[in-house]
Amino acid sequence: MTIRNLFLQHVAQTSDMPLALEVKNAAGIYITDSSGKVYMDLISGIGVSSLGHCHPEVVQAIQMQAQQYMHTMVYGEHIQQPQVALASLLTSVLPEKLDCVYFTNSGAEATEGAMKLSKRFTSRKDFIAFENSYHGSTQGSLSLMNNKYFTDAFQPLLPDVKFIRFNCLSDLELITEKTAAVFFELVKAENGVRLMDKNYALALRKRCDETGTLLILDEIQTGMGRTGKLFCFEHFEILPDVLLVGKAFGAGLPLAAFVANKKIMKTLSYEPVLGHITTFGGNPVCCAAAFAGLKFLLENNDLMNVCHREDIIRKRLKHPLIKEVRSFGLLAAIEMEDFKTMKTAMDKCKEKGVLTDWFLFADNCLRIAPPLIISESELNQAIDVILQSLDEIEK
Repeated sequence: MTIRNLFLQHVAQTSDMPLALEVKNAAGIYITDSSGKVYMDLISGIGVSSLGHCHPEVVQAIQMQAQQYMHTMVYGEHIQQPQVALASLLTSVLPEKLDCVYFTNSGAEATEGAMKLSKRFTSRKDFIAFENSYHGSTQGSLSLMNNKYFTDAFQPLLPDVKFIRFNCLSDLELITEKTAAVFFELVKAENGVRLMDKNYALALRKRCDETGTLLILDEIQTGMGRTGKLFCFEHFEILPDVLLVGKAFGAGLPLAAFVANKKIMKTLSYEPVLGHITTFGGNPVCCAAAFAGLKFLLENNDLMNVCHREDIIRKRLKHPLIKEVRSFGLLAAIEMEDFKTMKTAMDKCKEKGVLTDWFLFADNCLRIAPPLIISESELNQAIDVILQSLDEIEK
């Protein structure tokens, strides 16, 4: 049997139309398939490979750590240099209030941990989330999603979750002294890149302060330079109580975290002891990769200077089949009339060697989120392919 047949037979499928790209190798912004065809990657593995594939400094860090040790015990007893170094570097570039890191394997697990943390710290059980937001697909994180198409098959989910409308001031009254936490995104990525109003963000922070509610910011997609700063909240005059990071944070390996104040985080250590534990979260090889990635990003600050490349996306992506372009940094949604038009464009781009994607709650929008290392020339080449594909559809 071919590897494709074995893939279809033995690897769990989550849709009836998998991309089924047979990857041979990947480097920089390019992926090469088993036939030797080269693709420009405009989605970065859904925001993971922000420094490109197989970044040499990240690969070197992985190799060096793998020769020392790969797993002993990540929580409880053993002090591991890669974990300590990464936590120290991350907190050094965050506000003083965010000084304690809990490492997890994925963004969804960071959400789960933050849910438990907020319950434990506040002694409350109610949550608030926003309509058409995405914080993960595990049982708890899925409870923070209000889209019935994705949630109905898995009911019952957690009770005591209320959903409020984005940028709707009157809905903030639903945050009360019974609310443990509000989970939010400053950019609703999976809703097709929709931004929170700055004044609304300040009002949200104020309401949480008034009610003693933890404000938990999901920067799993928008962190690590994607919006032009290391974290999206730096564009806003707002500071969360808990920060969720993931995807690009691991520099290509599975790593995420929730970050809070030491006083808040300490509540997971007693009544009960081991209030939240993980076998692999903070794996030393993953931490070594993440440290190398974050260090490189901080030392090459120009990678986060995405304004001009964002302007190229906004100015050049004009076409009769494009209804609107919404972007924040190198995260863009190209809105079309319907899913069929978007999917046809996506398929034609793939045929021409450019990989794009769509959004969970905006399936008529083409996703553009290339590695931060993409040059203006390469970005223009990709846009040429998108426009050519749309021309063919229009004809």
